[in-house]
Amino acid sequence: MTMRTATVTRNTLETQITVSLNLDGTGHSHFDTGVPFLDHMLDQIARHGLIDIEIVAKGDLHIDAHHTVEDIGITFGQAFAKAIGDKKGIRRYGHAYVPLDEALSRVVIDLSGRPGLQYHIDFTRAAIGGFDVDLFSEFFHGFVNHSMVTLHIDNLRGVNSHHQAETVFKAFGRALRMAVEFDERMAGVTPSTKGTLTA
Repeated sequence: MTMRTATVTRNTLETQITVSLNLDGTGHSHFDTGVPFLDHMLDQIARHGLIDIEIVAKGDLHIDAHHTVEDIGITFGQAFAKAIGDKKGIRRYGHAYVPLDEALSRVVIDLSGRPGLQYHIDFTRAAIGGFDVDLFSEFFHGFVNHSMVTLHIDNLRGVNSHHQAETVFKAFGRALRMAVEFDERMAGVTPSTKGTLTA
């Protein structure tokens, strides 16, 4: 089987980002983004999604982390869209519930070819270790708009904001893992009555 891999570089006046993905990996990761808490969350995607991910980013962090986080989401989405290919034989849909102590999150994904995000997280704090939690929404919007997937994210409960975020990213990784898996009964078939999973 040919590995589904991609490398995408995105350069703007605000950020310079390179993302490499292997959807058929083992969860290996390397991150150098300058945003430590984001690196911690991205590692959850790799480990729980069994996706090899390498991301190197240089951004205008002297202003804040907004452009860097958003543009990583965009570039990650572009790399995912390139790596997933024609989507023939995949499960297409993925979902996961993940708990961490008092927190519980649900993520559901459809590799639909249509961008759509439902994002429902009522964080109990505005920042986690200096990371502005509003930026998680920017990351997922960037990913969805450039990977062309439908994504529903719900934090069902939680008191500790670190736990809220971690359950979301772990569930996202698990849902991605399920959606990109091959279903032997769908070999060579696009999982859509339209015959296509593009917009």
